Amino acid sequence: MFFRTPRARFLSLWAPVAVYMAMIFFISALPSAPLPEEVSDKTGHLAAYVVLGVLSVRAVGGGLPCRVTVPIACLALAIASGYGAFDEGHQWFVPGRSAETSDLVADAIGAVAGAAACWAWGIIAPASRDEL
Repeated sequence: MFFRTPRARFLSLWAPVAVYMAMIFFISALPSAPLPEEVSDKTGHLAAYVVLGVLSVRAVGGGLPCRVTVPIACLALAIASGYGAFDEGHQWFVPGRSAETSDLVADAIGAVAGAAACWAWGIIAPASRDEL
């Protein structure tokens, strides 16, 4: 990557995480989730946290693709799942919304799926670059 300063690199890694968390917070503040009728609330949580899991691994791992080690995965999952818990607490105070353990489980499963996708990409990507 072409970052001139450590600060620019830090911002390029962590700003997407912060912006995405702000988007989740905004959507959580709405009286109901803006999902199509055929998409369940749990599927929405899972999908949202797959993305947060990927962004968290990207930030902690220093970019993608990267080798996802146990410490990288654990920290990224703690960030994404911790934010899921914060978000459920936030929804507790939003009229029309509720905090549900099953939503938190969906958030955590989504974060694990995102981290797993990054782990797989980190294994596959170096081999595919060598073929070029």
